[in-house]
Amino acid sequence: MKSVLYLYVLTGVTFSENVCRIQEWFQLQTLHKKGDIMLGGIFELTYTSFVPDFTFTAKPEKWKCESLDFEVFQWAHAMIFAIEEINQDPVLLPNITLGYRLYDNCLRLQVALRAAMNLIGGLNDSIPDNDCRGLPPVVGIVGDPLSSHSIAISRILGLFRIPLISYYASCSCLSNKIDYPSFFRTVPSDAFQVKAMVQIIKHFGWTWVGVIGTDDDYGQYAVNSFHEEIKPFGCIAFTETFPKAQEKFRYLQIINTIKLSTAKVIVVFSSTANLLAFSTEIIQHNLTNRQWIASEGWSTSSVVASNENFPFLGGTIGIAIRRGRIPGLDNFLLQIRPSSDPNNNLIPRFWESMFECKFPEDVTEQNVSVLPVTNVCTGYEDINITRTAYTDLTESRAPYNVYKAVYALAHALHQLMFCENGKGPFENNTCAYIKSLQPWQLMHYLKKVNFTNRLGERVAFDENGDALAVYDIVNWQRASDGSVNIKTIGVYDEAASKGQELFLSEYDIFWNFDSGKVPESVCSQSCQPGTRKATRKGEPVCCFDCVPCADGEISRETDSVECFQCPSEFWSNPSRTQCILKEIEFLSYEDAMGITLTATAIFGSCMSVGVLVVFIYYRNTPVVKANNSELSFLLLLSLTLCFLCSLCFIGEPSNANCTLRHVVFGISFVLSISCILVKTIVVIMAFKATLPGNNMMKWFGVTQQRGTVFMFTFIQSLICVVWLSSAPPFPSKNIKYHNSKIIFECNVGSFIGFSCLLGYIGLLAGISFVLAFLARNLPDTFNEAKFITFSMLIFCAVWITFIPAYISSPGKYTVAVEIFAILASSFGLLGAIFAPKCYIILLKPEKNTKKALMGR
Repeated sequence: MKSVLYLYVLTGVTFSENVCRIQEWFQLQTLHKKGDIMLGGIFELTYTSFVPDFTFTAKPEKWKCESLDFEVFQWAHAMIFAIEEINQDPVLLPNITLGYRLYDNCLRLQVALRAAMNLIGGLNDSIPDNDCRGLPPVVGIVGDPLSSHSIAISRILGLFRIPLISYYASCSCLSNKIDYPSFFRTVPSDAFQVKAMVQIIKHFGWTWVGVIGTDDDYGQYAVNSFHEEIKPFGCIAFTETFPKAQEKFRYLQIINTIKLSTAKVIVVFSSTANLLAFSTEIIQHNLTNRQWIASEGWSTSSVVASNENFPFLGGTIGIAIRRGRIPGLDNFLLQIRPSSDPNNNLIPRFWESMFECKFPEDVTEQNVSVLPVTNVCTGYEDINITRTAYTDLTESRAPYNVYKAVYALAHALHQLMFCENGKGPFENNTCAYIKSLQPWQLMHYLKKVNFTNRLGERVAFDENGDALAVYDIVNWQRASDGSVNIKTIGVYDEAASKGQELFLSEYDIFWNFDSGKVPESVCSQSCQPGTRKATRKGEPVCCFDCVPCADGEISRETDSVECFQCPSEFWSNPSRTQCILKEIEFLSYEDAMGITLTATAIFGSCMSVGVLVVFIYYRNTPVVKANNSELSFLLLLSLTLCFLCSLCFIGEPSNANCTLRHVVFGISFVLSISCILVKTIVVIMAFKATLPGNNMMKWFGVTQQRGTVFMFTFIQSLICVVWLSSAPPFPSKNIKYHNSKIIFECNVGSFIGFSCLLGYIGLLAGISFVLAFLARNLPDTFNEAKFITFSMLIFCAVWITFIPAYISSPGKYTVAVEIFAILASSFGLLGAIFAPKCYIILLKPEKNTKKALMGR
């Protein structure tokens, strides 16, 4: 009971010997009814107030509150209706009558605090010491609707653990149970409202939005939460704040910011009062083509959603408190009647505002009939014929939250009535008793409230005292009669399964744009697949350039932040959207180069065979005999093989042709060079044998010539066997030369083996060239050495130039260069050695005689 005494000290109490008296009596506008247990309520019933003079040269006058808000007056009567309904319920709180005292806060924190102090401080002018027992003045308070007011009031009520259940204060800061331990609410926290807004923005792909908030706890907490929630996918184009005082120049600055911004979507956390002033500036500056996202503070305001504002604010999408139609409330609202009870001084004021009349100051039920009729209230006016916000229950959002708050308190009170002595939840297993209940005991049961109301909705509070987060999504549209209709187009349910929280009926949405379609609001257009986002230096991440993916990289998603490298055997398609198999390149018989080289090789082999046929046919002529016919025949056969081996290099590589091409190439060329080398040695030996006393030819006869050719060829064969045994050539896919192609080629396996094969051919060719060069000046009768010298010069030149060309040629051109070298050197040998002889044999037969040959 000490807390009650301290409370009076806080509210200003003077003490005498046995009695403490209240120092100041707050004169407030009120609605009141006595009961066994009292509930308090705070509503913003008037929206105009006059601040008294605080110079303190005289005692300040009381606050003057005018301009009654019919809509909020309906909210207050929703609380009265809920209490009356509970009192008539034989099951809920049986034999207990709830009473109420409701106050007007005048939309001012100072008045709201006075109302709260009055509710928890008691109503008597004096408090005897022996009377500080029993129930406190109120066990719980429904209100205040404003977050800033609730914050201030909760800091005081929290000291005494008196529950405050707000029906409209949504600031997420109030979820802090350390600072506000006794605060509850039936409206969802702004943290959930922000999540719902962000889900809508994400749903329509808006990544570039502006945000405006009021300069109070509600607005600033909401703006800060919005910044955090939108970070994962979007950016804030600008952030502005509505001034506390409705200053015109600040509104002009905000209008200018909106005009200069490229953001088409603007989120506004505000109350109706701020939006009314701001909408005036919107109309004056003809600010159109903007999509407004409204917080629950103004999303359902019929004052803002007017015909005058619709061309500019039409199509607004808003977050609205869940609507609930309360059965019987409409009839209850029509039963109101004025009273002369000073504890219900708000009802006469409501009556005067409703019917634009005045009650005489001395009006009583006995003399009301004799008063003049003109502009005088009789108290019998017919409220059924009125059409005002008081009787309009089309929305029923705030009243429904008030209704749930009253029932939450009633269910908490009801639960403590069933406590069994010795099994209670309090110290020493004690119970709380309804006749001596303390607010902190009610707090225990209020936290555990969980019931389903008459409308089928579950009512409960989480660990932060927040209600289950369910919102209606509304859209401002034109009704068939030309008025503005605030239509429900969806629902946001935080308790739904992940990814299913938001439901929107997109076909029902009205877009206030010329196109009539969903507007775009992005800083940069989305990067299409095949490109990646590159952020601009010094700008938000939503402002970026789209950079095409590099060759070999792809991106398949819109707005990809990076491109992904294709696997080694794949390459990006021209649009850089998918990886496709790389083109496999090899020298085939189908392409032009392959056909040309094939034809050339066949032609060369035919020429070799043709020369062989000529030499066989004219084998008994002096020219053929003089040039060692057997070696010539063998040379022509080997040249035929040289031409034909080039065909092994054409076509798709396989284990067989990779092995065959190098073996046939190496052996056939060594056989050709061996024949030429032996022919050169024979020429030199033949010349030496003509000298007197020299009999060298008997040591290098036909058998030795054959053996020499076989030995040279056998060495190359041995090199091939060792090479193929250790590391044979094999087909491989080379991805190093071309990024976009796979070069299908024959890997030589052992580079040493391949080098030995070529080196051995080069060694024999070099020896042949040197010997032929030394024999070039022999007499004309033995002039074959000159032709051999020339043929070896061509051969060596071709293969020396082959090396750099082979190394630098990419892809299939590497094989083409190798084939070209084979064909060129083969044609060189065939032409240089056999063309002069064929010329004499075929065209100058008169020179193909022994006499002519000896004559030379």
